[in-house]
Amino acid sequence: MSNEYKELARQGLWKNNPGLVQLLGLCPLLAVTSTVTNALGLGLATLLVLIGSNITVSAIRQWVPKEIRIPIFVMIIAAFVTCVQLLMNAFTYGIYQSLGLFLPLIVTNCAIIGRAEAYASKNPVKQAGFDGLMMGTGFALVLLALGAIREVLGQGTLFDGANLLLGEWAAGLRVEVYNLDSQFLLAILPPGAFIAMGFLIAIKNVIDSKIAQAQPQPEEQNIERVRVNFDAQ
Repeated sequence: MSNEYKELARQGLWKNNPGLVQLLGLCPLLAVTSTVTNALGLGLATLLVLIGSNITVSAIRQWVPKEIRIPIFVMIIAAFVTCVQLLMNAFTYGIYQSLGLFLPLIVTNCAIIGRAEAYASKNPVKQAGFDGLMMGTGFALVLLALGAIREVLGQGTLFDGANLLLGEWAAGLRVEVYNLDSQFLLAILPPGAFIAMGFLIAIKNVIDSKIAQAQPQPEEQNIERVRVNFDAQ
């Protein structure tokens, strides 16, 4: 069982990461990651929805007809997204306004629907919940990395507007890395998101190739072929 959980963690965080490998949910990933705060808000919302939907789908998997499973999965995901929206509207209204339309668009996030169909609907509740946790965490880490790169290059800051998500005490988390007279728009606008995402994917591929080269390669056995000539005198 522990090996199964380790494999789920490795798949979600690195090997089969929804953002870097599967390239799912790119629309909100590229749109709202102009700051770390926005990325963290969307990452936490996606994580909660992914865990809740995975657990629910796994719990009812034996009673869902195969012919209508996708509409039922979408309704479950929509219910959790609505709950997250209401909570963010009540307690973190600033980040709720900042995320805007991309918060309800979590319903159509292929990473969530894909995990419900590919894993949660075929496995017990504990494994499905842990899979949702790892996949959601992996997606959130990509969001944070992308948000950090874009915010530092575009504004020269980190955790700008953290008080919108975490409360007034988080205003002190803002870090000014360097001073900019004006914002670097390429990093803040969507083209910068595409470029930064490309670099992140390239870095992951380089690391994977280094790991593959470091692993011992199986030795090839050379088999000598002997030809027997029965016609020889």
